[in-house]
Amino acid sequence: MSTEDVITKVAMPKWGLSMKSGKITAWFVAEGDEVAEGDDLADIDTDKITGALESAGAGVVRRIIAETNEDVPVGGTIALIAPADVPDELIDEAARAAREELDSGAVDEVAGPALGTVQVDGRALSYATLGTAGETVLLVHGYGGDKNSWLFVQEPLSARATVHAIDLPGHGDSTKDVGDGSLDTLAGALLGFLEQQGIERVHLVGHSLGGAVVTAAAAREPGRIASLTLVAPAGYGDAINAGYLRGFASASSRRELKPHLVHLFADLGQVTRQLADDLMKFKRLDGVQQALDRLLGTLLDGDRPGIDAVGLLQKFAGPVRVVWGRADQVLPAANAAALEGRAEVTYVDHAGHMVHMEQPSAVVDAVTGALDG
Repeated sequence: MSTEDVITKVAMPKWGLSMKSGKITAWFVAEGDEVAEGDDLADIDTDKITGALESAGAGVVRRIIAETNEDVPVGGTIALIAPADVPDELIDEAARAAREELDSGAVDEVAGPALGTVQVDGRALSYATLGTAGETVLLVHGYGGDKNSWLFVQEPLSARATVHAIDLPGHGDSTKDVGDGSLDTLAGALLGFLEQQGIERVHLVGHSLGGAVVTAAAAREPGRIASLTLVAPAGYGDAINAGYLRGFASASSRRELKPHLVHLFADLGQVTRQLADDLMKFKRLDGVQQALDRLLGTLLDGDRPGIDAVGLLQKFAGPVRVVWGRADQVLPAANAAALEGRAEVTYVDHAGHMVHMEQPSAVVDAVTGALDG
């Protein structure tokens, strides 16, 4: 019997381009526990954010290799899952090898997403690609975000599909020029990316502003879009936290920014100094402030939403799924009422506006459902 055939090695994931190692802050399972696919195994602290590692399959937790608060390099085996009838001798052999690998530091490097850039309408658009299987998924971030905000979603989806995460104009590593900042301009950038990549059919996933962008793209070229998954999307419903958006745009120091970031998460422990520092580094790049200010004019009409995505959605007849955190303080979950009868809506407990970072399995499940048709 081959250990590779019967024993699943739970590895430290690579959540983000810069991640080299992670620390297990808590185990949610013990040896002997039965787990199903999607069950939380452990909390992992990265250099950016803490997230829950989910089981990729079903079985019994036979050995826990890495201890709580131990730094483990990406790719290192932290636990073993196998059916209950797999002999202990095989488990012991695999556990010894895994522990020796961690102790020696001789862990094979895990390849992260492949980075690329395309030119669309004179703008350089940066993207990251993970996976080569099946259909194609494109992840589109929200206002002030970037492709790395999908770090907990892109990896699990890559087992099923080719998954691209893109930086919209004005964000991440893309050109900071947003033109007139209109929804149509942003949707055009998205469709230009698909054209440049030769992608004829795609499942679009959009968060917040990105939700409105993917809706606009589907309205323009509905035949190219296989499905929409909207994550706390802008442009639906009448409620919007204009104070947060203006405060985020105008903050010129970490001290000014941090009080606004508490509106993003249900778990305030996610609002770390590192998060605020990273966002301030982004906001200080040439052209970013002008881009954020211009896009703010798209998002807001006074203190009301400046986007009507409901009308745009009427031009797309394909399947639509929606994921919304019940504790969203930026675009309240009550806005989902605008999608009643048109979309399959999932409300997620213990999640705020960044539901794809706090409860990523809900988003993964929604996109997987779209892939399954």
